[in-house]
Amino acid sequence: MKKLLIGATGALLLAFVCNAAVAAGLSRVIIIQTTNLTAYLHEIDTLRTQYKGAGLPITIRVSRAVFAGSEAGSVAVVVDMPDYATLSKLNDLQKSNAGIAATMDRIGKIRKITSDSLYEVLSP
Repeated sequence: MKKLLIGATGALLLAFVCNAAVAAGLSRVIIIQTTNLTAYLHEIDTLRTQYKGAGLPITIRVSRAVFAGSEAGSVAVVVDMPDYATLSKLNDLQKSNAGIAATMDRIGKIRKITSDSLYEVLSP
């Protein structure tokens, strides 16, 4: 059963990476649990606006697994970015920008990360 669970999660992650909006770059795939998806999505919208205002060229997508066996209902957050420099800037902004840090703190209180992976995009 554990192999099936890992396989379903791997297939879900691969599907997101293969559908990445960025032709080349990186995709950070985070699988989360939350009891308040509405509030979580609101905070992600706030974060998108903050990153855009900071000039960060990233795309954040949130999806729910609908065909994933025991993983059905899982929520995946995919952050697409062009390169490692952008990843570094994103990490720095989460610490140095008070607004982004506050949003990340609120997000941290309403989610539990069950998986966090970084993928290099090989093809569009």
